[in-house]
Amino acid sequence: MPNPCDSAFETLSNYEKNCNFDVFFAMSHGVHRGGLKIGKNDDRELFINRLIKLNNKLKFDVYGMNNVQPIWAENFINKISNSYMGLNLSRGKPIKYYSSDRLVQLMGNGLLTFVDKKTELSDFFNQDEMIFYDNIHDLSYKLNKYKKDQLTGKRIAKKGKKKYFKYFNSNIVSDYIITKTFDIKSKYNFIW
Repeated sequence: MPNPCDSAFETLSNYEKNCNFDVFFAMSHGVHRGGLKIGKNDDRELFINRLIKLNNKLKFDVYGMNNVQPIWAENFINKISNSYMGLNLSRGKPIKYYSSDRLVQLMGNGLLTFVDKKTELSDFFNQDEMIFYDNIHDLSYKLNKYKKDQLTGKRIAKKGKKKYFKYFNSNIVSDYIITKTFDIKSKYNFIW
């Protein structure tokens, strides 16, 4: 089931402005559990630190690692509003169609969103709506490419947000759950 978006929560359109940071990434060692956990390691930290090292010309804004506390709620929105691109990197190995709620937070707020190709989210989104990468070197290349070509990047981010809201908004997702649960006709004309 997709993480639903809602215009009451996904309120930004970062593709409409110039941002202070190139790449946003936020993680935690457990959903909404507060601060960093001592002695807790996560493979995403290794990946992000390597990505930062490979791309010293990109300005990263990273939370939940390297002694920077995770961010939540209004603080999260304030921080994400300062970045043009966002990396959706879920815990563990990429799984078909899986993503944490970070995907909706990035796409729903109009950031140019980068996702591992192995998630197969390309079954739902085209390359002109979301950027798919093969490995850390491909990701580095594409991040730098769209840092230089922000006109195209912002067009992709806008199109991605529009599609996410069209197919995965909270009304459609909740309607799907209700119609399937109670075996009733959907008020939407989608073929489920």
